Amino acid sequence: MIDYGLKNRVALITGANNPQGIGAATALAFAREGAKVILVYKKIIRPFDVVKASKNGADRYYKANAGNADIVESKLREMNAEYLILESDISEEKAVKEIYATALERFGRVDILVNNAATDDETGLDTIEKITQKVIDDTFAVNVRGSILMTREFINRRHDYGRIINISTDAAQVFAGQITYGASKATLEALTRSIALETAKYGITVNCIAPGPTQTGWIDAELEKAVLPLIPMGKLIQPENIAETIMFLASEQAQMLTGQVIKVSGGHALG
Repeated sequence: MIDYGLKNRVALITGANNPQGIGAATALAFAREGAKVILVYKKIIRPFDVVKASKNGADRYYKANAGNADIVESKLREMNAEYLILESDISEEKAVKEIYATALERFGRVDILVNNAATDDETGLDTIEKITQKVIDDTFAVNVRGSILMTREFINRRHDYGRIINISTDAAQVFAGQITYGASKATLEALTRSIALETAKYGITVNCIAPGPTQTGWIDAELEKAVLPLIPMGKLIQPENIAETIMFLASEQAQMLTGQVIKVSGGHALG
């Protein structure tokens, strides 16, 4: 077992209500290390078939993201973890300030920020021929503005330890069919490098993980069959794979690693 030295550190993770998601896996990983965790989520309401939600696919994913974080909370409670769960909207400046005010009142500090929350368009409008202003605004509001606001507050309320980990996607540089989503993630990667240079003087590292096709409940059997040939290592990435990389980037061992975009993709989208 690797000791990441995260005991009693305080980690704030956005996008954490999907029990099969990266945010949930990350929260549980931090808790296992003895860290205190703050989970922030916003319900995303999309229609889904309750029957179909019993197995992996769009319906399961939509159901998970429309709910609260009760399943994740129950697991944290079983672990006797110290935690705080907040339902909020990180795209709103006032809400972000309230998140940090509540977090600091509870734990006194925030040492680690994981910008995991993201949204995309599921209506088929995220192509150059069909794109609408609403899709552009809604996507960038969360994926870019929200991440910037969360990062700004983290830096302005900094203590003697600072780790920021952004979550992109391995196809950010070329994402045909979801151009606004891809562009928002490519922007997040650019921000990672720029902010890393600005915060180095404080000893705060800023890095980005770009996951490949990850089983967060979204990938059904048919899609998995289509995707697997594109992953050289021959299997889907699991949320726990991402969480373990986050643990390292959050640790003291990664103190000189900053401004990096790390693909955790099994070799997918390396070109």
